[in-house]
Amino acid sequence: MKTYLVGGSVRDELLGLPVQDRDYVVVGADPAEMLRQGYKPVGADFPVFLHPQTHEEYALARTERKTGPGYKGFRFHAAPDVTLEDDLKRRDLTINAMARGDDGKLIDPHGGAADLKAGILRHVSPAFAEDPVRILRVARFSARFGFAVAPETLALMRSMVTAGEADALVPERVWQELSRGLMEKSPARMLAVLQESGALARVAPELDEAFSGPEVPEHLAARLEHAASRGYPLPTRFALLVMDETVEEAQALCARVNAPSECRDMARIAIRERDLLEEAALLDAESALGLIERTDLLRRGERLDRLAEIADCEHPSDARRAAAVRSALERSLAAARSVDAAAIAREYPADVPGAIRRARLAAIAGLQPPTGH
Repeated sequence: MKTYLVGGSVRDELLGLPVQDRDYVVVGADPAEMLRQGYKPVGADFPVFLHPQTHEEYALARTERKTGPGYKGFRFHAAPDVTLEDDLKRRDLTINAMARGDDGKLIDPHGGAADLKAGILRHVSPAFAEDPVRILRVARFSARFGFAVAPETLALMRSMVTAGEADALVPERVWQELSRGLMEKSPARMLAVLQESGALARVAPELDEAFSGPEVPEHLAARLEHAASRGYPLPTRFALLVMDETVEEAQALCARVNAPSECRDMARIAIRERDLLEEAALLDAESALGLIERTDLLRRGERLDRLAEIADCEHPSDARRAAAVRSALERSLAAARSVDAAAIAREYPADVPGAIRRARLAAIAGLQPPTGH
């Protein structure tokens, strides 16, 4: 029984990046042996175990055989006679198909280290085509590392899309990879790879229609890259992704990928309130209160940050505009919150909502200079 450090941890170590999770492959053992040594089994699909002390994942070396369409149509074989080379050969990309033994020696049968140095994402074997999730993963890795996709790998991805493999992707997996890609260093690269492979038209046709060629629309790329440079959260980045769509198109995409509620809400808000956000620093009391009400800021105060972030990314070269938007929204929200709703309800029991709204309008108006000054 031998253990090897494998996959992303070896890749990140060679890149000089922090290693977040360490994954190990065990050669020459079976489940009974792992249990005898105190490892705890996890999951029902794969022969994966947790180390009794470190709780890190140790997977038995395995091979795969395609048995049906999509990413679930596989049969796995894990046995003591499966070699490390057998296990590495089933992996997606050369940069993820390296291992390191206990002696520290790098095991790299597919040239992953050279591809890392060259900044290339290249598939290990034709078996890449058996799992459509790998199309999404290649796009995400391009967004993370800024690597180019090898021409032969891109051609294989296109053939997978043509063969209908991308149609087997379920919404949860599409969202998982799409959302992770949006949170990478260069989100626009993910979109470019998906569009060039033809996969974007299958998994997010609403976004694909915005492309007039292989390049990501300049304004969209600028928004996403600015959001990444600022470290803005996922709801903001998703809203920026769909801001050029109609509300109906954005909601169709959300339903298609089963996006979480806050991403759906911020997408709708960003599209509907886009014009007001452009002038948020100059809004009159009625417009400011209407914006607060429609975005539910009185209850969801954290959305003020999201609105300010969206305004910032719409004009990334104009920091003063974004600061003015944030300041105006903060002042209007604070004024609206300063109203004692309970006291007004006692004083005007016949028209509580109307009385509270009039008081909030007056409070916000009191922040604004009189007309003509």
